[in-house]
Amino acid sequence: MNDHARRAEPGLRLARAGLITNALLALGKGVAGVAGNSFALIADSVESIGDILGSLVVWSGLRVSVQVPDRDHPYGHGKAEPIAAAVVGVMLMLAGAGILVQSIRGILTPHAPPEAWTLLVLVGVIVIKEGFFRRVLQVAAETHSDVMRADAWHHRSDAISSLAAFIGIGASVVIGPQLWWADEAAAIVAGLFIIANGASVMRPALHDLMDGALDAELLARVREVAESVSGVDSTEKLFARRVGSRIWIDLHVQADARMSLYDAHELGHRVTHEIRTCIPLVENVLVHMEPSVRTPDEAR
Repeated sequence: MNDHARRAEPGLRLARAGLITNALLALGKGVAGVAGNSFALIADSVESIGDILGSLVVWSGLRVSVQVPDRDHPYGHGKAEPIAAAVVGVMLMLAGAGILVQSIRGILTPHAPPEAWTLLVLVGVIVIKEGFFRRVLQVAAETHSDVMRADAWHHRSDAISSLAAFIGIGASVVIGPQLWWADEAAAIVAGLFIIANGASVMRPALHDLMDGALDAELLARVREVAESVSGVDSTEKLFARRVGSRIWIDLHVQADARMSLYDAHELGHRVTHEIRTCIPLVENVLVHMEPSVRTPDEAR
């Protein structure tokens, strides 16, 4: 197993567990929604079916991203992660839009309020999905994986939509049949939240796919480490991009113009080693050596 696969293994295990859990929740919520006359639960079940597809996307993205570089992909397969995250974001937005449409249709048609026992089903769903959210978000932080972070918020969106359904059903049960529409109103709120959540998942994924600039603090740290290497006078151009959960860097280093080609080559290796040692997220550093602009007197 390569280093990438070893780092991704916790995420793969959680994605598989999420796939099984979402399948069971989709079935349970669908049956409870039909039997308990709750549109919010049925809408929640539909979203869980989308969650199944989302878990498959996350699992597939992680599986592809850990493959070693090959002739067709010399930079590796890390971009599979933001692609998968973007797909999950789109799926969240589509699920939210579908819930909105169905909820608006349901609110225009008077019907009997949901059964009180459906509240117990929703409590179980909220506990399970919030638990998944916290665990997956923890692994995402440990592995710096955007697709895992997207998956975590996918679980949180399910918990939020279930909470909204709980509030709507609870209102109709406590206050009475005159609030039959509270079930659909809760589903509308959940749908809006899920759409917003999908958009927030897509933004960083698209940023990485477009090789957007990384955090200024991280770039400053790269310069600091490089300039701490003996023989380096200064750093000039610095480009960094994220490839999955790892970072690739192109760096221009200025050193004594009288240095031999061999010594310059060795200095470049030391800079690369120091950056990768001090900043574990960095996968690769391409160092371009340049003659220092300092005069010989300044260098002394």
